[in-house]
Amino acid sequence: MTQASLTGGRAVPSSRLNRLWHLGRATTDLAAGIGVRGLIDLARGSDGASNPTQLSPAALQRFTSRLAHMRGAVMKMGQLMSMDGSDVLTPEAAAILGTLCNRAEPMPLSQLAPLLEAEYGKDWNRRFRRFGFTPVAAASIGQVHRAQTTDGRDLALKIQFPGVRESIDSDMDNLAFISRAIGMMPKGMDLQPMLAEARRQLHQEADYGAEANALETYRGLVGDGTDFFVPAMHRDFSTGRILAMDFVEGIAIDRLAAPEFTRHDRDRAANLVMEIVLLELFKFSLVQTDPNFGNFLYQVDSGRVVLLDFGSTHPVPPAIVSGYRDLIRAAMVEDRAAMYRSAIALGFAREDTPPEQTEAMLDLMRLSSEMMRHQGPYDFGASDLFKRIYERGRQLHEEGAFSQLPDPSSMFLYRKFLGAFMLCRRLRARVDLPRLLEPYL
Repeated sequence: MTQASLTGGRAVPSSRLNRLWHLGRATTDLAAGIGVRGLIDLARGSDGASNPTQLSPAALQRFTSRLAHMRGAVMKMGQLMSMDGSDVLTPEAAAILGTLCNRAEPMPLSQLAPLLEAEYGKDWNRRFRRFGFTPVAAASIGQVHRAQTTDGRDLALKIQFPGVRESIDSDMDNLAFISRAIGMMPKGMDLQPMLAEARRQLHQEADYGAEANALETYRGLVGDGTDFFVPAMHRDFSTGRILAMDFVEGIAIDRLAAPEFTRHDRDRAANLVMEIVLLELFKFSLVQTDPNFGNFLYQVDSGRVVLLDFGSTHPVPPAIVSGYRDLIRAAMVEDRAAMYRSAIALGFAREDTPPEQTEAMLDLMRLSSEMMRHQGPYDFGASDLFKRIYERGRQLHEEGAFSQLPDPSSMFLYRKFLGAFMLCRRLRARVDLPRLLEPYL
């Protein structure tokens, strides 16, 4: 098929054609893996089906390998929607997006070298004593390289994928198509608000100038304490498509779940993550809304949590702050009337919601706040709370009880909380939430 036939005769950059090709191949792989009838069943959703359509492991691997080439949009939705993989998504979509969270295809040297020359100039290599061409990390928008400048600074360079900024809108349109094809959400739930918010976040994350400003603001709020560390910006090595900051040593925070690390480290890391989430909401009114575990490093020697990636940092309106404060207060004392008022204010419910749905929602909120009412450290490793929440939440979703999503700004703040709780569970940590909440309530 020619370029003209693919794009209606319009000239399209090769990176865009590559993404279109992989989208087409992904859809073909999906259909081949489950059959035409299976594709129809997935598009309708598996709710109520006696034999839900399943993707074979081989078909899933082929499908996700193709989608990984789309980088930005697919990875962002994977990060936002599949922290646990089962709280909102259908099982098929959870498997796909969960696999995609950290699978961006790295830039080949044939892409990386021209980009560095375009951003730094023809003799860009003379600015560095050492440059690591193999990326040390990858995200939805770009990948990170370690480099040392000629004056001895050790930097992490976050380099944006070529074409990703220009492809955000079309990629989100493609993702909307995929979500319909695989029945991404339970029947009756409108995915458009979530897609629109993800589109907005991606555009913001592609603006490295805005991220540089957010990083410096956040660093000023956190300060130079013994608990948290935010790397410093290096403006002289930053451009529109490269963000330069301190290179900081540390391990990925979810690696603390491995047996070679101590319970003390797991507990400390989890308590600090919960503490920074509460500081963001109630003190800073500025929240880094991306809940991806990769945004946290832990330094075992110092016990500090390193905070990374400020592309999706947002101020929180006072009404949202007070709404969450009121909801937490009400949930801690099991005041259902106050919980209902807060749920209305935050957009989790409407006044015209049928009473039985309202009661079911309040029951789920009460269940979800169990760790906030527990006196002393709550042992996430010994608790089956998330299993109970999942089972009840899945049942309500399948019954169509939550067909309306809340306001996206409130919803993604909720996802930040959920991401922190999921980390606590991953680490099997003990966290004293009432103690952490006390200064703000």
